[in-house]
Amino acid sequence: MRTIFGLCAAILLIGGFLLWQSMQLPTVAGSFSGSPKVAVLDLIERPKDFLNQTVLIEGRITEQCKTMGCYFFFEVNGKQLRVDLEQIAMNAPMREGRLARVEGQMMPFGEGYQLQASAVEFK
Repeated sequence: MRTIFGLCAAILLIGGFLLWQSMQLPTVAGSFSGSPKVAVLDLIERPKDFLNQTVLIEGRITEQCKTMGCYFFFEVNGKQLRVDLEQIAMNAPMREGRLARVEGQMMPFGEGYQLQASAVEFK
């Protein structure tokens, strides 16, 4: 009887650990190339100055796509910058309110601009 309880306990522990490990979402997607750091506000106010240049930004995620997490926004002084993750992490973990470091390029989007991410690290 003790053997059966011991075996069941071992199976539950191993199964619980494997389940926990499978639910951990990655905190880094893509690879950083060492691009120069730029202020988020500079990208928002002067997006054309940074078109097709790879830059690094850091900020707090204020809003994120609710279905798959494939884009999010940084906000500075009431102005938002959309960061698109589609090419590197279609199913990004939900990280609203947390800090993120992003490397990418400014691209036209709709009637404005967005940062097309090539690497992201959630902190």
